[in-house]
Amino acid sequence: MKELICFAHRGASGHEPENTLAAVEKAIALGADWIEVDVYAVAGELIVIHDELLDRTTNGSGYVSDASLAYLRSLDAGKGQYIPTLREVFDSADRRAGVNVELKGPKTASLAVSLIEEYVRERQWHYEQFIVSSFNRSELKKVRKLNPHIRIGILIDRPRRHYAIFARRYDAYSVHALINIANARFIARAHEPGLKVFVYTVNNPEEIDRLQALGVDGIFTDFPELVVKR
Repeated sequence: MKELICFAHRGASGHEPENTLAAVEKAIALGADWIEVDVYAVAGELIVIHDELLDRTTNGSGYVSDASLAYLRSLDAGKGQYIPTLREVFDSADRRAGVNVELKGPKTASLAVSLIEEYVRERQWHYEQFIVSSFNRSELKKVRKLNPHIRIGILIDRPRRHYAIFARRYDAYSVHALINIANARFIARAHEPGLKVFVYTVNNPEEIDRLQALGVDGIFTDFPELVVKR
């Protein structure tokens, strides 16, 4: 049976506050192959946080895009952790795991590409250690136009035919599918043109077994220990 690639969803977010450096370090300690984080652009910096609003994951309030960088960096993101920048996540991972960067907001593509290029050029990372994913097709188009070497992941949360057209047109590497649509037919169709199939977010061991038997390539999970060394 195919060995699964483990993506730590927002870091090991079942153990530590999501999208924090503590979650990144915990994921690596548990043996995750990849760290998945979410980013918004604020004042020319990529800030690692999932929601548009600050209220759920921090002690702040309001929209991420309306906040100053100084305010964002002053907040508690759980257990005394702060909201990191993507640069800090890269530094924390330090090539011990790949990084899947999910573009959440506008104007994130060019900043992500520039940072990845810097780490490939100056920090001995390789393009194969990065995936840039998003629901936002326009941002993914920008990534592909700016740098054809960066792997693109297409996020989908409902059955859609046109993702395959987009995948071919922009030479996508993978499709990241919600667990509810990851059936045998979907997986087979995605594999036909050579796409990797990574499924999110799976925290049930029985579901992990089912997906592994269907031939998925990897799993996003809040608990990396459920996937590692299966």
